[in-house]
Amino acid sequence: MGGLAKGLAVIRAFTREHAALTLSDIARSAQIPPATARRCLLTLEELGYVTRSGRSFLLRPKVLELGAAYLESMNIEQITKTHLEELASRTADSAALSVLDGTEIVYVARTSVRTLLRLEAHVGSRFPVHATSMGRVLLAGLSPERLQQYLQTARFEALTECTVTDPERLRTLVAECRRCGYAVVQDELAYGVIALAVPVFDRRGRVVASLNSSSHSRRTTKARLVRERLAMLQEVSRQISADLATTPWLALSAQL
Repeated sequence: MGGLAKGLAVIRAFTREHAALTLSDIARSAQIPPATARRCLLTLEELGYVTRSGRSFLLRPKVLELGAAYLESMNIEQITKTHLEELASRTADSAALSVLDGTEIVYVARTSVRTLLRLEAHVGSRFPVHATSMGRVLLAGLSPERLQQYLQTARFEALTECTVTDPERLRTLVAECRRCGYAVVQDELAYGVIALAVPVFDRRGRVVASLNSSSHSRRTTKARLVRERLAMLQEVSRQISADLATTPWLALSAQL
């Protein structure tokens, strides 16, 4: 099982910015000895998950199979084709659904009518929780103990000059989100990105995902976004919550 953990660490070493990595790069990123990284790479290459080009290694499309079962279990096609596409069409912008994974949010569904200039996300994209509207909604759904653990252990990197990096300020914003039922963030994840998010619930009323509508901050303001889209988002959230109420992964994820 230790070998499995090391193999997964090797796969996670590859990113959009570092699609081709040398053995040394991978060992350093995965925090394992080069000899161990080499054995992992040879196994992954034999299984078809990795290929090599000269001294560099690259992921192969077969890696997508590792996430396919998760997405298929969520019936993601139905969510995207119905609720998210309708929301994106009505707002002429993008709509997305994400879940919490440690200190990051992970996009599990997304559709867009308009492409943002500075940031383009897709299914599988990861962003730091503290800098996103969906992240704050998901934090608001945590127990006090889990929220405290997050605030004590997370790294609050400033992605722009507007990013909130003070844990106590973030705690205040999360409490406000819990009170009002939504979060709106502007220019914190990237300049020009403004987004409004609301929670998605399971049958017991626990927050299991977050739904957002995003736009360009040159086109709208926080107040206008809330005024024009909050009711719409809340209605779509209710529809998605109802559709996913019988999906097994939701009950499990809420307990993790």
